[in-house]
Amino acid sequence: MNICDRKPRFSNLLRVLRCEVPDRPTLFEFFMNIPLYEILAGRKEHYNSYLDIMKLTIDAYRNAGYDYATVYASDFKFEINSKQQKSTLSLNEGMVITDRESFNAYNWPNPEDYDYSRLEQIKDYLDNDMKLMVMGPDGVLENVTKLVGYDNLCYMLYDDPQLVKDIFDSVGIRLVKYYEIAAQYDSVGVLISNDDWGFNTQTLLSTDDLRKYVFPWHKKIVEVIHNASKPAILHSCGYMNEVMEDIITYMRFDGKHSFEDNIFSVEDSYKRWGSRISILGGIDVQFLCNSSEGEIKKRCENMLKLTAGKGGYALGSGNSIPDYIPLNKYLAMIKTAFEFY
Repeated sequence: MNICDRKPRFSNLLRVLRCEVPDRPTLFEFFMNIPLYEILAGRKEHYNSYLDIMKLTIDAYRNAGYDYATVYASDFKFEINSKQQKSTLSLNEGMVITDRESFNAYNWPNPEDYDYSRLEQIKDYLDNDMKLMVMGPDGVLENVTKLVGYDNLCYMLYDDPQLVKDIFDSVGIRLVKYYEIAAQYDSVGVLISNDDWGFNTQTLLSTDDLRKYVFPWHKKIVEVIHNASKPAILHSCGYMNEVMEDIITYMRFDGKHSFEDNIFSVEDSYKRWGSRISILGGIDVQFLCNSSEGEIKKRCENMLKLTAGKGGYALGSGNSIPDYIPLNKYLAMIKTAFEFY
């Protein structure tokens, strides 16, 4: 399904991430879902390797008018106990580290042991001006929470803060290396650190604990990405207002993604921070599900009008495109970018 006839132009996303005005309205989506990729790519087939999934993803993003496609750099990840297959799960599901003994016994993966050659192999499949956006196997806090369990982590912060630090350091140093390796490939144009930090009304940990255990590792992630002369995006869900200054001036992310209307809308976020960090997506997922095509188009038009001439914005959802968002609602959103001039 070719949604538009425009060719990818990665320089447009780069301009957005520099808080500049792109040549045309630019789209941004963290990720979508395989059934939608198949619709957009116009094919459904068996996938024998992740390289096949990468090709499907690239075709889908290209046909939908994006200037990049989101992929994993390798199969690197932190193993946990098997989780139940449910749409929502407890933050205590799958934990494997409960004390110093289990920390020492855990088989910590080495990101350098994994194969990143897919980033080179896919290079010729990309359009001349299309790039990859590499995402992580979840982020610093998310991986620690999976390894430890959220409740257990909260207790551990008081009972054994040194163990907490050791766990965060063990996760953080490996994620830094993952991004450092991925950033070296020419096919990669931008990297996104995906790490949810908040609930609807507050952060998952206190801001002091985030600044002590989590943010220093994100700062290092951004540094290795910037050292490769590439931009770094933060995807983080939840209430962020109290730490936006950390995101902008301490960690120095180039773009922020994930916004919810019931927390702080993308419109308000752009007005408050859009001159200092690029604001990406933000059309609330619940709004996409519950609103008419006309309402979606109108909101997207208004967002493009708000940002026209100022720059630093790319149109997309507030989080991602799960399979329960109707196709016509998703198309109503992205088509606004092609029709808006």
